[in-house]
Amino acid sequence: MRRISWIASVVTVAAVCPVWAEPDVEPANLEPGQWEFASHTTVEGDMQIPDQNDTQQQCLTQEEIDEASIVMVDDRDECELVEMDSHADGMTYRMECQGEGADATISGEMHFSGDRAEGTMLVESMTPAGELVMNTRIEGRRVGDC
Repeated sequence: MRRISWIASVVTVAAVCPVWAEPDVEPANLEPGQWEFASHTTVEGDMQIPDQNDTQQQCLTQEEIDEASIVMVDDRDECELVEMDSHADGMTYRMECQGEGADATISGEMHFSGDRAEGTMLVESMTPAGELVMNTRIEGRRVGDC
């Protein structure tokens, strides 16, 4: 189960934090403040894994939004951002990850609308235990000041 937990940790981090990694792109259409990000993940594949729900809060400052310093996936050596198209109202991305015997492709899209954000993420992974496909729905909303 260790191989699955690596993938799940990447998905959990990716699912609840918005992406904004290109320095030359206008800032995301997100208002600074305290944000709540909720995700719902379903898993299809050779292993039975129950649906997963996660909710986290994060303070987003104007400086973070302006500097495009909000990072989607923690700084793992196993993942590489291979494609990204960003603009103020949204983005699409694709990542390739390798680690602990499991390879994964992560693709997704996010839409930003001031005090709300929403998107989807698809993780397709081949593990020694078989193929896994994770579908995640992400919703974020500003809940107040930091």
